[in-house]
Amino acid sequence: MTTDQQQQQDQQAEQQEQQEQEEQARQETRRDEAQDGQDQALFADDEAQSFRSRWEDVQRDFVDEPRESVQKADDLVSDLVERLTNGFAETRSGLEQQWNKGEEASTEDLRIALTRYRAFFQRLLKV
Repeated sequence: MTTDQQQQQDQQAEQQEQQEQEEQARQETRRDEAQDGQDQALFADDEAQSFRSRWEDVQRDFVDEPRESVQKADDLVSDLVERLTNGFAETRSGLEQQWNKGEEASTEDLRIALTRYRAFFQRLLKV
């Protein structure tokens, strides 16, 4: 085998190895997204039930007290938006703490952080 043929085989082997590593990284990213990007509930069950119960009260009281019901609806929506904002701010802060530790983060740590940011970003777009 000539030197040129050997170099060509080495290059092909390197390319094959690089493609395999890239495919493995893609599979890991898909797995991480599946874990991080699951349709997580925005609220705990009891908190969501509390919001629903308040909404049912608003609707039930509308017939007898329409103005008060609309005010209660406004208050409820305001509380819900505030809770969402605080929850998303906490999640974002947690993500930032994972990668911004004041020390050198590895490429793998940063890849995981980016994957989690992407899942979080996609979740925000669903709201």
